Amino acid sequence: MPIQRPNWLPKILPELDGLRGLAVLGVLFYHCGPLLEGTWLHGPAEWGWAGVNLFFVLSGFLITSILLDSRQKPRYFRNFYGRRALRIWPVYIFVLAICYWQSGWFIDPKVPNLIRTPFWPGYIFFVQNLVAGVMPSSIGPTWSLAIEQQYYLLWAPLVRYLRRPWMLAALLVAALVCSPLVRHLNPHWMWGLHNHTLIKLDGIALGSLLALGLYTLRLSQRIWLWIGLGVFVLGMAAAATVAGGTSLLDTALALGFAGAALASMASTGARNPVAAALRHGPLAFYGRISYGLYMTHIMVFICFGWFNIWMNGHGMAGNLAVVAVRLVTTTAVAAGLWYGFESQVLKLKRYF
Repeated sequence: MPIQRPNWLPKILPELDGLRGLAVLGVLFYHCGPLLEGTWLHGPAEWGWAGVNLFFVLSGFLITSILLDSRQKPRYFRNFYGRRALRIWPVYIFVLAICYWQSGWFIDPKVPNLIRTPFWPGYIFFVQNLVAGVMPSSIGPTWSLAIEQQYYLLWAPLVRYLRRPWMLAALLVAALVCSPLVRHLNPHWMWGLHNHTLIKLDGIALGSLLALGLYTLRLSQRIWLWIGLGVFVLGMAAAATVAGGTSLLDTALALGFAGAALASMASTGARNPVAAALRHGPLAFYGRISYGLYMTHIMVFICFGWFNIWMNGHGMAGNLAVVAVRLVTTTAVAAGLWYGFESQVLKLKRYF
């Protein structure tokens, strides 16, 4: 069975920027959840953590697509890992440097003691999610980044050397089955590592399966659209009913997000309000700056902690003012990081 990108699927999918925007805004409002109690936003904000699942689905699809497109090309590993390093490392190193430089503000005043803990080498080698302990909130979001880096380190060689699509599919299905099973057993043997890689593979595996399916199954664009819509409804219905409160919740959400991503791709360029909202406007903008926003928003919250204190005693109006200031400042920081730093660094991708 040949592995080839379908003719109808363009390499640039602007709708995915909108989905990224939804994901990062969900995470941001989730971390503002306590301030939104008593408003209609509190309920949706409580589910904002699922934005990370959506990130995983999109990452799994995009990276697997890149690997499948280039698996026959020379300098496969050099180009892939070089481009991933340019995308991930500059902002990651910048955030770690700021946090440890101003450790008394962001982490702990006793930096020498902190460096001797397991966390410091853990962050260097992207294994912080595998180390027992409490992660400092300012760099807490890096746990998902560590999972992605571990996955790509192993997945790229597998895509290169496993020639049969069914072999890749079997590994992805195994990962998909493994995660809810390990989550079910987590209290008994995972030592409280709630962000361990083995329990967070649903989204990435489904995203990768989505790419593999599109590259191997010769179905029409319309059929893929209906499959995507059906999977979205099925996943979200399961999350709201039978999977809710169980080890299958993350799997159901990832399934729904994979369906949404597939439907968006299969309807790319369509003239309807949903597609337009994903391609243009605020969601697409937040999608572009999503990495910097995700990595820095807790740091910005900490920097503006004085405003939280100032607003204490003003009730709901004060809480909403804090949320508004957080949204504006994190957006400004992430936009500055994107236009002034990230986008400039990414120009170096032409060498890979």
